[in-house]
Amino acid sequence: MAKRDADIEPPEEELAESEAPTVGQRLRAAREEKKLSLEDVAAQTRIPQRHLASIENAEWDSLPAPTYTIGFAKNYASAVDLDRTDIGNQLREEMGGQRFANTSSDVFEPADPARTMPKSLVIGAIIAVILLVGIMSWLNKRALEEPGTGNNSAIAETPTPVPQPAAPAPATPAAANGPVVLNATQQVWLQVSEKGGASLFSGLLQPGQSFTVPANATSPVLKTGKPEALKISVGSQVVGPVGPAATTVSNVSLLPADLMKLGHSAAQAASAPPPVATPGPGLAARRSRPAPPPPAPAPEQAPAPETNAAQ
Repeated sequence: MAKRDADIEPPEEELAESEAPTVGQRLRAAREEKKLSLEDVAAQTRIPQRHLASIENAEWDSLPAPTYTIGFAKNYASAVDLDRTDIGNQLREEMGGQRFANTSSDVFEPADPARTMPKSLVIGAIIAVILLVGIMSWLNKRALEEPGTGNNSAIAETPTPVPQPAAPAPATPAAANGPVVLNATQQVWLQVSEKGGASLFSGLLQPGQSFTVPANATSPVLKTGKPEALKISVGSQVVGPVGPAATTVSNVSLLPADLMKLGHSAAQAASAPPPVATPGPGLAARRSRPAPPPPAPAPEQAPAPETNAAQ
């Protein structure tokens, strides 16, 4: 009787174990059920995406040491709502006896882009530093140039002296004929009155204005605080100034004869030569000095016009 070889069937426990899904399959199924990608899980767990793919595909040679791999699997399980302990125990059984080529721990780069510094912030910081350096250089250059600028402005603001016009040459003694006219070359205040009597004029004369002394005035006198602003003429003759500049003068006779004498005295003072210096003191040196010219005699007919003016 022929014997029929009985078929060798594997134990039920081995069939059950072979049909049970692996850790990688369970994790992938849970991830796909939640509609998550490996990139989403990597951003949530801070685990490199390549390690997550190796766990799903049971590529143990591409994973670090078992301790790190089991920790990665537990974090992956928490991200997809699986039991951490169950996943860890099953993975430990699956990796039993496995030898890993890479036993050193990896340095994990940050997988979350939010933890890196934005590119726009880096560019803005560089621009701010460049602007700060430029402003500091400009301020330093300006501080160095300020002293020279100040000196130039001081030189530019120095007023240039204006030459004063030469005083008109006094008239020589001549016949005192014609009216006495006070012409203003600048704004000037003056008062003309009878000596010890009534006022004939008092007020301001603008440049170009004039005042003629009345012909019937007996003894007119002048008072002003700015004699250099008056040009006094007797007829066609211009007499010299009646006093120093910016000095108040009063009781200056405006009779034609007195004005002509005043102008002649000023002309002699201006034309007199300065004394000649001698080598040493002594009587001989004093005698060697030239004698000043004698004053010209007053015209004999001068009193006659004065009497007529008084009349």
